[in-house]
Parts: sequence; structure tokens; C-alpha cells
Amino acid sequence: MSFAKKILSLTAVIGCLTIPSIASAQTDGTIIPAKKALTPKDTLLLISSDSITPKGVKRDWSTWRPSPKRALWLSLVLPGAGQIYNRKYWKLPIVYGGFVGCIYALQWNNMMYKDYSQAYMDIMDDDPNTQSYNQFLHLGSKIDDSNKAYYQKVFKSRKDRYRRWRDMSVFAMIGVYALSVIDAYVDASLSEFDISKDLSLKIEPAVLNNKESRNPLNSSAIGLQCSLNF
Repeated sequence: MSFAKKILSLTAVIGCLTIPSIASAQTDGTIIPAKKALTPKDTLLLISSDSITPKGVKRDWSTWRPSPKRALWLSLVLPGAGQIYNRKYWKLPIVYGGFVGCIYALQWNNMMYKDYSQAYMDIMDDDPNTQSYNQFLHLGSKIDDSNKAYYQKVFKSRKDRYRRWRDMSVFAMIGVYALSVIDAYVDASLSEFDISKDLSLKIEPAVLNNKESRNPLNSSAIGLQCSLNF
């Protein structure tokens, strides 16, 4: 190679290293300007623009998958928020219906417990002016010394019963809250579970070994093997 050709080659290499954009030539001799080299700032802008959904373009919710952790925390903060996040709106009446039912049972049992507690305290004392227990008696019934012990036992039993039901209502409300949190987390986790529509049952002959004998001829039998692909 001559000295002039070496100088030209070295000049071309230096030009490629220093010039940010180089024109390319086609076979017919036309010159096509090359694209400008991307700087780190341009690359960052390109990545951020690709990650943002353009305005006017609707998001494809068929490919949307909820986050189990986010659904869990939303349900812990506000009951039913996890179901809204998972887009399972039909579960909201079940969740809030359970809470309303538990709150109603709690208030009713607490009211009956207070009434029977007051009636029991009135029937146990000797003050004739405290007779709130008469509101629980049937029409024409009256408490005297002959049946006083019986009604004392009845009022005490009902007082304890409504107190127990009131406490059970509180635990039932906690259970509804826990179930709503678990449902939101499990529902979000199962959203990524792939269920194929192609269900196939394959039946083929197989050799079954019951391992009752060391002799393979005595411990083996021929049967059918079923396999379900899903």
C-alpha cells in the first residue's frame, strides 16, 4: 500500500470518530444523510416517551394485571378497595352486605343484652319500684314468689345469650374484613394464572407396578393410563 493510500485511510478513520453523523452512498451514487448519533440525553427521552401512553390512545385492559401487594394494602386500608382495584365490582355488595349485616346484629344483640341485664338486676333486688322486667312478660302474666326463681333463671340465661351473640357479631365482622383482604390478594395473584382452553384427555396403555414382590412378572400388571392436559 502506498503512502498516499495510508494517509487517506487514516483520515477516514479519524473522521468517523469525530464527525457525529456520516453520509452513506447508495450504488447509484446518490447520497443519503445518515441519522444523527444519539446522545445519552436523547436515549433517555426516547425511553421515557415509549413508556408513556400517548394521549388519545386507550389502554388495552385485556393485558392489564393487578399487583397482589397493592391489592392487599388497599384492602387493609379500606375494605372493598382491593376488589375495586381488581375490577371485580360485583363483589362489593357481598363485602359491604356482610359488614352491614354484622353491624345490625351487633347493635340488636347489644340492645337486647342491656334490656335483659336491667331486667335481671331489677328482679334480683327487693325494690318494688324497679320492675323493668314486666315488659318481657306475656299478657296477663305476673311475677310472684312462686315463679320468681324461674324468671330469674330465664332473664340470666337470656342476658348471657345476647352477650355471647354480641361478641360473636364482633368476631364475624373481623372475619368479613379478613376475608375481603384475602380475596383481594388471591384474586390479584390468580390474574396471572394462565388457563388454556385446550383441555385434552389422553388414554394409553401402561405397565402398573404394585411393588409387592421382587419379581417384576408377579408385581406388574397391564392397565390403562389417563392423562389430562390443561
